[in-house]
Amino acid sequence: MSCQKQIQLSAVAICGALAVTVAGCGKEAEKKARQLATEKAALVSENNALKARLLVLEPLEGELDRMKQEFEGAKNAVAKFKEQEAIVEVQQKIVKRLLDRLKDVIDAGDLTVRLRRGRMVVALPSAVLFKSGKADLSGKGKKTLDKVSEVLKEISDRNFQVAGHTDNVRVSEGNPYGTNWHLSTARAISVVLYLKEAGIRPKRLSAAGYAQFQPLASNKSKRGKARNRRIEITLMPNLSELPNLSRIEKKLGLSETE
Repeated sequence: MSCQKQIQLSAVAICGALAVTVAGCGKEAEKKARQLATEKAALVSENNALKARLLVLEPLEGELDRMKQEFEGAKNAVAKFKEQEAIVEVQQKIVKRLLDRLKDVIDAGDLTVRLRRGRMVVALPSAVLFKSGKADLSGKGKKTLDKVSEVLKEISDRNFQVAGHTDNVRVSEGNPYGTNWHLSTARAISVVLYLKEAGIRPKRLSAAGYAQFQPLASNKSKRGKARNRRIEITLMPNLSELPNLSRIEKKLGLSETE
């Protein structure tokens, strides 16, 4: 065989081998491409699933934040309630102590204790303290105030407002207190001065006169007028105790109908 023929046969063999190799590589590449496509499809599917989960979780996250806020609000409300409960307990002890100490005066009808709009009010009929149309304390009035002052002195963290009230009958002509304003205020001042002398610090006392304009009852009857003629000593609350005392009012039966 000639050299040329041998070269031709070698070339044909090489080309065949190359063709086989290329064909083999093509199948491998095709297989690899299918594998990559499968993996891509799986990743796309997983990504879509994650997006779907996020769509579900986002509102749940907002709901969780809202629940956390509600929990904090409830926790603060409970803390505030406990604080108010402690205040109410202290106030209830004050009221009960005053009722116990003044029981004999209360039973005699010379004094009443009520809670009005969350404030404790000690009310004394004017007839117990003063003569008609007068602002000077009577002997009985001083004895009654002596008992009251002993209890009030024990309540060291309160201020007291003393308020005078009258019925709607005009002051008689020639009376030095020309109007019920003057008379009610003068009576309140007399009580304030006596409480000061009894040992209550002056800066804890104040006086006011309301004349006939804050009645407890109708002035159409003698009984109503007698109820309206009174001195009221109100225990002023601390700023931290401003929540009303309706629970104490109901528990101790001290609510007052206005």
